[in-house]
Amino acid sequence: MGFEGRKLKPGCSLSAGRAVFLHGWSAQSGNVKRGGCTTKLFPNLFTCGCLHRMDLRMNLCRHELPPDGHTAALCCRKASRSGSDSIKARLFAVQAARICVSASARNRAKMQGAVARVCVVVAAAILNHPLFFPQENATLPEQDDELVGRMRERERRLEEEQARLEEELSQVDSKREETSSGDGYAWYLWSALSFVVFVAIEMSRVDIADAEFRPAEDEDAVSEGGSVPPRMMVLDKAVLRSFCDKCTYASAHEHWRVREFVEGFADDLLESLRSVCDRGADMEVGDFVGIGSMFESWKVFRPLMCDLLVAFSPPDPHSFQCRLWCSPASDIPPDMHGCGTIRVTRFGEGEEGGCVCGSANLGEDMLCLLHGRNDAANVSRSPDELLCSKGTHFLAKDQVMRWFQISVTKAWGRISHKYDFEVTFRNLDAAGALKIQFRSGKVIGLNLIPVVQLGDTDAYFVSHFPSDQNSCPDPHWPLSLAVYERNLLKYFAKRLPKQSCHLHCLQIVTFLHRKQSGLTGRSALTSYHLKTAVLHMLLGTRASSWGAEKLKHRLRDVLSFLQTSLQEKRLHHALIGNSKVPEEVRVPEIFHKAERVNLFRPLVLQRELYASTVRHFQEMLRNAPVLLEEYTPYLSSGRLRHGLEASL
Repeated sequence: MGFEGRKLKPGCSLSAGRAVFLHGWSAQSGNVKRGGCTTKLFPNLFTCGCLHRMDLRMNLCRHELPPDGHTAALCCRKASRSGSDSIKARLFAVQAARICVSASARNRAKMQGAVARVCVVVAAAILNHPLFFPQENATLPEQDDELVGRMRERERRLEEEQARLEEELSQVDSKREETSSGDGYAWYLWSALSFVVFVAIEMSRVDIADAEFRPAEDEDAVSEGGSVPPRMMVLDKAVLRSFCDKCTYASAHEHWRVREFVEGFADDLLESLRSVCDRGADMEVGDFVGIGSMFESWKVFRPLMCDLLVAFSPPDPHSFQCRLWCSPASDIPPDMHGCGTIRVTRFGEGEEGGCVCGSANLGEDMLCLLHGRNDAANVSRSPDELLCSKGTHFLAKDQVMRWFQISVTKAWGRISHKYDFEVTFRNLDAAGALKIQFRSGKVIGLNLIPVVQLGDTDAYFVSHFPSDQNSCPDPHWPLSLAVYERNLLKYFAKRLPKQSCHLHCLQIVTFLHRKQSGLTGRSALTSYHLKTAVLHMLLGTRASSWGAEKLKHRLRDVLSFLQTSLQEKRLHHALIGNSKVPEEVRVPEIFHKAERVNLFRPLVLQRELYASTVRHFQEMLRNAPVLLEEYTPYLSSGRLRHGLEASL
């Protein structure tokens, strides 16, 4: 079968005996082409001339053939050399055809592998094309570029800032050199000018002292519950002046006589108490210290009440070990801040460098120079005898109050025949709450409070406060810094203007609180809270702002401070942790460095108590003008009526 008119593609071959298509060749219309060479193929491949010409053509193109092509060319050359031997030529031609067929098969396999690789590459390109998947991370390069741009911009700004600072530093250095090189008159002139400006500012601040301390207020004119803010209260200066005149008159003519009488009676009563107590078994009673409004000259109500702190100590060879809430390794809970515990120990027990006679057996030949043999016999005492809580060595307040009340009763029984008045207990729950009643009907209150002195300081652990309703439970004892507070008021009295209004503010606020308590009942607000507010005001304002003519402004400031403290449920102790306290007051360092103590902490924990206290204060603000006018009657001439004394 001839192949004229058949189109041969690369990689294909005809059957043996017909035509041969070598690798990379194409045959069409009886022509075989490779590059620029052309070979005529005839149907009869046994012609020697044709084979010879084919050999010549393949010799010309042999360098372009693959290894199999060279082998086929060699077979053709041998067929051409065989000459007339047609059988040998045919054999060589068949061999050449077989070689070409095997080469074509290998080429086909290679081409299929290449096609497969190309398909894999195309598929990978399609799968990895950005448009094939959603544009989830398409912004990452943009974000990277944006981040790099911001970093470069930041670097540029930092470089500009560094250059600017270096320039300013160089200018400052140059100015310093110029100033140092000068004669220095400009510096003296600037100092004098600064001093003049400073003096002018200080003089101008005196005129605006009224507006210096302004507690935060509500934006609305009327707060919740309908109470008028302190700034909106209408206070009559004439009423305030009449009230202050009455308080001043009473303080000057009566308070000093009451204090003198109370101090003399207390000395006599405590001396009798010491004689009643067994010195070898009972507590030892010391001297008393006067505190409170009577000894701070701001008492306003009758009957006049005097508070005396009576210190006591355990019998030998025992002692008190006090631990504060702010002491290192203290285990006192947060709700008992401002309190401490008192442990009854023997001398040398639990103390470094103390006497060891009570805790060690010295033998018969050894004698303690501090404590005799009689003291050693009294070492072993039960906790009940030492007024401790059951099963512990901590001093109990209820045990102390019971002992003190019994001792005071015995002491008064021994000296009652010397006095022409009656003494009774006003409150059986408060030890030492005495009521002295004369035949004329006049009454004086006396609070003898048993306390434990804290070391060599003027701080005391008190068994109870006269105005405290909810005392802390045993074995915790509240701490009193009343002596230092009295010293602070004395400190301000020496530096405030003559006839200052700070005590009058405290008297008026206490008067309003007491009258409102009689109308709506008692609340968590006490006179000690009012005193603390005034002390904060004194520590936060200048002395010149407490003149007598500024009473109305300072009174509103105190009420505003109390209102803000109630809203925030925070009223810090005036001395503990307060850096504004002057050093002349000599507050112990441990209290000066301690954390602030919130006196309104019970209001944070008890919502009902807080709500009742807020209502009490709001009612007090609303009724303040009426209460002052009702209980402070005055005439047009300014003279007080005699009925004022009875109303107070």
